[in-house]
Amino acid sequence: MWLHFKSKKAQDFGLDIISVGNLTVGGSGKTPLVIALAKSHENVAIILRGYKRDSSGLYVVKDKKNILCDVSISGDEAMIYAHKLPNAIVIVSEDRKEGIKKAKEMGVTSVFLDDAYSKHDIKKKDILIEVTTPNNRCLPSGPYRERLWKGKKVSVYKEGRDFKRRVELKNSTQRMSLVTAIARPERLDEFLPQVVSKNYFADHHAFTKEELLEILYKDKSDSLLVTYKDYVKVVNFNLPLSLLDLEVELLRSL
Repeated sequence: MWLHFKSKKAQDFGLDIISVGNLTVGGSGKTPLVIALAKSHENVAIILRGYKRDSSGLYVVKDKKNILCDVSISGDEAMIYAHKLPNAIVIVSEDRKEGIKKAKEMGVTSVFLDDAYSKHDIKKKDILIEVTTPNNRCLPSGPYRERLWKGKKVSVYKEGRDFKRRVELKNSTQRMSLVTAIARPERLDEFLPQVVSKNYFADHHAFTKEELLEILYKDKSDSLLVTYKDYVKVVNFNLPLSLLDLEVELLRSL
């Protein structure tokens, strides 16, 4: 990874490009932070890999007005951006440079890259979310994918200092079963209302209607409590849903 960093020359695309991510594997809350930061920009595009989507290559998930594909094509995180940022363009592409070129073609003046610290061949501003971990080793013996390399300029954002989370519970019912497929689901504990059960699935899990019905029947619940990341994948099942809607309030500007 160090050789990769040292061997790359950053290409200037003539756009304001900001990457938001973290150095460790697992969830850090980058999606709500990107949403909060992007809301202050006009003519903006969000570009991400589209992890665990049932497609490959470049797709425009949303233009400035309309969502153009379903969640199986976009992946769950891209669909969150499409719903939460009504005026933004959303693009999935394993090749971030191709995504940037497409966004520029579509007339944007600023771009947010979801989790692109390691794309050292793109001229950009890097924001890293600080994640506290007792193990400071790199893969495979620790959670770090890469180090903060000497000479690499970044802005480090820390929850509680630079941003804080706000949670709104929507469509709550008397008996709710928590169902979620996010990384480190224990992060939800401080925001949870009383629930009948907690049902954790692997990060980015593709739910089936049958497995969700089974939880509803087993718990005799009135609704399934989900995060927005889960919601975009299950809303078309027409099941009773309650939503734990997490958003970020910025305490620091870009």
